[in-house]
Amino acid sequence: MITGDLDRALATAIGSAGTWRPAPPGTACEVRTYVTTIAFWLARGHAGGPGTDSPAAVGAALAARLSGLDWVEAAAVTGGGYLAATVTADALAGLAVRITEAGPGCARGSALAGTSQAAPVATDLAFAPTWEDARQRVHAMVTGRLAEAAGAHVSWQHDAERITAPHPAAPVTAGPVTAGPAVGGLVPPAGPVAEAVAYAGGDAITYALARLLPRGPARVDARLAAAHHLGNPAYAVQYAHAHAASALRQAADLGLSRGEAAEFQPRLLAHPSEQALLNELSWLPERVAGAARRARPDVLAHFLEGLARAYFDCQETCPAVRPGMVVPDGTDRSPAGRAAVQAAAARLWLAAAARTALGAGLGLLGVGAPDRL
Repeated sequence: MITGDLDRALATAIGSAGTWRPAPPGTACEVRTYVTTIAFWLARGHAGGPGTDSPAAVGAALAARLSGLDWVEAAAVTGGGYLAATVTADALAGLAVRITEAGPGCARGSALAGTSQAAPVATDLAFAPTWEDARQRVHAMVTGRLAEAAGAHVSWQHDAERITAPHPAAPVTAGPVTAGPAVGGLVPPAGPVAEAVAYAGGDAITYALARLLPRGPARVDARLAAAHHLGNPAYAVQYAHAHAASALRQAADLGLSRGEAAEFQPRLLAHPSEQALLNELSWLPERVAGAARRARPDVLAHFLEGLARAYFDCQETCPAVRPGMVVPDGTDRSPAGRAAVQAAAARLWLAAAARTALGAGLGLLGVGAPDRL
């Protein structure tokens, strides 16, 4: 959402959507700084023009435009044309409310607006004859979903042309089955994909296929895909979503609520782990667009895994609800009591934002986002 705000603020002739990158490690205010190459693209449009149209000059003009915004702390040109914008801590913290209120739309952007493509609707993986065919099905379906979220017009096709697998099917470490369950009166043929789906479930296998590179051997370990521990990427992401949902339930049981959005105090989300989580959340639409543009669903899957890690790190140091937590009652009007309630409310907004973003990402991958595991 932050990069979308910056796109709209720049309003350049060449859209800056999709050109944003994180600040290099060690940069001051790294978690609040966004870097774009848009000045280089604009300068190319002035080939043969005066020297004032250099990337550095174009970048300086754009930096001046951003510097006038109250939610931009600093804007400058580095490296001969890279535009770096640092937003305020309050602007970053405000994502806790914005993402929660946006719901699944928090993953949407406009980087692919004006483009169109076709994509297959979801199909039952148990009918895929080989692992390569299964990967192609998942990647085509997910790429279509990502493109649509990034603003493209997608024509959904029910009869997608199957692609012959260029690689041999990989073995699956699951117990053999003779045939899968009947689906719509049809019985999936026995094979490695059907065996894996029967063993681990469709969501687990879909996620495992989505995070594979688009080329190379398609290998899925069904036992790992079905494992309930944080070493299993799919489980880790789903568990982070369920954990955030659980924190919100526990808070409700204690009588805590996020309160109204107008009462949210962004200054209360200033801990480094909270800022790091907010920074990760801020990149969701950009990562969706990048994955769609490159037809790389694995980019989104790995981003969600990093988001889950940031959420767990934040909960270790700044949990929304702590064991044995005592909530001040309505008669406690002391400064300490009010501060405790306000801090809890801010962290509940952040937990809700994490749950919303993780759920949106899993939905784009075609995988369920359970509230309980």
